[in-house]
Amino acid sequence: MRVALLVRVSTNRQDYDRQISELTLHCQSMNWDIVGIFANKVSGAKKNEEREEIIELLKFIEHNDIDKVCVLEISRLGRNTLEALKVIELLNEKGICLYIKNYNLETIVNGKINPVASLICTILLEIGNMERSTINDRMTSGRNRYIENCRKSGKKMGRPATYRKSDEAMKTQYTKEISLLRKGLSLRNISAITGTSISTIRKLYKYSN
Repeated sequence: MRVALLVRVSTNRQDYDRQISELTLHCQSMNWDIVGIFANKVSGAKKNEEREEIIELLKFIEHNDIDKVCVLEISRLGRNTLEALKVIELLNEKGICLYIKNYNLETIVNGKINPVASLICTILLEIGNMERSTINDRMTSGRNRYIENCRKSGKKMGRPATYRKSDEAMKTQYTKEISLLRKGLSLRNISAITGTSISTIRKLYKYSN
């Protein structure tokens, strides 16, 4: 059984040692072969596309044969439920089991998606939907206020008919996507991490050279 360890490391060296030690001991007790350790000293507030350990793990999975990714807890996958679920989905699609130690939970068992893990993921997804709904409600409210203010002031709304983003504007807006392209990640993985459509990412190829 070939496994990779994923840890989210604070600036405390002891925290890193504890996570690695706990996961390593468990892998040894299960006779699992550790083929990679992915860690980075980052803030949990950073997005996945800013977390080097997530990027390196996804690249490793694309070019190496592994069976499991081990984490202490699901929060190690991302700063929120949405980002964690993106990583779980990518692993499931590749038939790679995610082992969450604090729940003793495996997302894939005997080659099939674990229904218990699916239930947990569904709950997390619903929480994520609530988060998105709250954000959308705030955006809608803000947009409506902006439109109303524009109407009152007589200000024209929307882009000019001939509007087209300049190269510099594209580079500025899609800095993370371009960076991930340069790192060699697939279009699908970049789209899953950043939420940007694959068609848009294709247009960014010329900026990644």
